[in-house]
Amino acid sequence: MTARVPFLQLRPGEDAPAVQAAMARVVDRGWFVLGPEVEAFETEFAAACGTSLAVGVGTGTDALALIIRALGIGPGDEVITSPLSAAYTGLAIMMAGARPVFADLDPARLTLDPAAAAAAVTSRTKAVLPVHLYGQAADGLAFATLAERHGLALIEDCCQAHLATCEGRPVGTLGIAGAFSFYPTKNLGALGDGGAVITRDAALAARIKRLRNGGQTDRYHHVEPGVNTRLDEIQAAVLRARLAYLPAWTERRRRLAARYRDALAGAPVELLPVADPGHVFHLFVVRSGRRDALQAHLKARGIETLIHYPIPLPRQPAFASAQPQACPIADEACDEILSLPFYPDLADDLAGEVADAVRSFAGT
Repeated sequence: MTARVPFLQLRPGEDAPAVQAAMARVVDRGWFVLGPEVEAFETEFAAACGTSLAVGVGTGTDALALIIRALGIGPGDEVITSPLSAAYTGLAIMMAGARPVFADLDPARLTLDPAAAAAAVTSRTKAVLPVHLYGQAADGLAFATLAERHGLALIEDCCQAHLATCEGRPVGTLGIAGAFSFYPTKNLGALGDGGAVITRDAALAARIKRLRNGGQTDRYHHVEPGVNTRLDEIQAAVLRARLAYLPAWTERRRRLAARYRDALAGAPVELLPVADPGHVFHLFVVRSGRRDALQAHLKARGIETLIHYPIPLPRQPAFASAQPQACPIADEACDEILSLPFYPDLADDLAGEVADAVRSFAGT
């Protein structure tokens, strides 16, 4: 059955003419990999993120893995990260050969807790990798202090936080580098996979550019064993077209979130705090001790919801070899979180219907 209020809308809307023109431009040019669209997008995206350099890659996962590898982090090393994220955050660490160490969450904002991360530092720790979750920045300045104190690299997972800020500073610029995803569901989404690294470190950017293209310095000259993870020209052109809309879409997300928050005041759910005005609301997440019943209640009213994420990473079999420690705050959160329908084109009246349905859950 098709939901009356879908969770997400991915078809191009107001940006459709610009997206079509961008794709046609690439087809007419006949250059499809590592060409002028990628170069232009890298320049434009870096500027939008308040930094000097960006490197387009195939996915956000690859962006993280290449940052880690380019910093010389690998087998025998540890990277501290969040237990509440898409699995790809931890998998990227393993792709580089390092061990992911999961430290528990700040119980309110549900991002990596700086104190828990500090307690997890060992002689093998080489980096800390907080996730800016649901569009809200982790406590980036606390992690910058932690990284400096222990001589660690601060790597930021910004895959859900395009244009977000932390105490006025753009995410991805608080540490050595930030990784972004352009998966179609993201605030800035492509029409397929895509990712980027941002940094101010020219040597790091140069190595990531080399690694993304088979370790080549120039055609057929491979100086190290790189990979094949290149942002293609069509996706770069689409992202360039959509980047122009992103500030307005971000403000619409903030207004829609404010509407939800007002309408859900007193409802039988817990709202996550807005810890920083730079929140960009990739998702709108609520908590309920009766989450599964609430989800069923909304489904019966034609409202589609999702859970981001139902299983914390330390409990995923893929990470068993890392011998992760339990993260009880993450365990509890994963049993309670529910993502409501949320996207810039969501009409105010439909958002109101969702809020009314959540409020009516008290009587069931």
